[in-house]
Amino acid sequence: MRKSYRCAVGLTALPSLLLVGCSIFPTTRKLPVPKAPAVTQTAEPEDLVAQLNKRWDGVDALTATVEIRATELKNNEGVEKDFPSCRGFIVIRKPKMLRVVGTYFGVKIFDMASDGKNFTLVIPTKSIAFEGSNDAKGTSPNPMYNLRPDFFFDAMIVRGLAPEDFYTRMGDTETLEDAAKKHLSLMPEYVLSITRHNTGSRNDTPVRVITFHRDDLLPYQQDLYDGSGNLETEVVYAKYADFGSSRYPSVVTIKRPQEGIQIALTVERVIENPKLTDEQFQIKMPDEVKVQKLE
Repeated sequence: MRKSYRCAVGLTALPSLLLVGCSIFPTTRKLPVPKAPAVTQTAEPEDLVAQLNKRWDGVDALTATVEIRATELKNNEGVEKDFPSCRGFIVIRKPKMLRVVGTYFGVKIFDMASDGKNFTLVIPTKSIAFEGSNDAKGTSPNPMYNLRPDFFFDAMIVRGLAPEDFYTRMGDTETLEDAAKKHLSLMPEYVLSITRHNTGSRNDTPVRVITFHRDDLLPYQQDLYDGSGNLETEVVYAKYADFGSSRYPSVVTIKRPQEGIQIALTVERVIENPKLTDEQFQIKMPDEVKVQKLE
């Protein structure tokens, strides 16, 4: 009796399950199949380091013409604010000298220069300027006032490794989505983690993490950490193109999560190792500008 009752209940419930969309049979769905690159290269950790060092040692100076688009990131509020893009000119000379000028319809909207230790940032349209150490943190609610030379210097050229740097390499695979072509691709990667040993401790301090795509073994992302091990800068490199005798990313995106700012650079022109003068890294301060000293 009990067995027959169970069967009757089961047969009675079956139409109800089918009506609500349940099925007692397996179903099959077609999903997009990620495509792997036609060529996947292999490199030892030492090869990746040697490549970075060779590239870094081969560039003593650099100039670039770019389009600059700044975005204020208010992650806690879920809000992003885009500022109008401007034309920019970037000048770099080792060891850490830099000049960045932004113009909007021919009007200079900011001018920043650094001798490697200290910097000057002038906002002519606001008749205000800032002077201080390259390490001075930005605390202004206006993200343009928080620009610092290291943002650009560390992003434009991926540094080689210092003698005190240690490194490990890991393999990974990233799934990339191409919205325009409506397909997925698999990109094998090498992830190079760079650390420095702490004396008397088994805990290393993270310095940088560099991600290489294995189709061309070029850097596509660089994460830089501060002395406390916090993510300070995230740089994404995209759309490598030929600029003269070298390949260079045509889009460089710099994210500063602690300051809540993102700077996207669309690279139009790059010249490596031009002849530069000291005057190109000096700003003539306008008389009417009020200067604020930063600690």
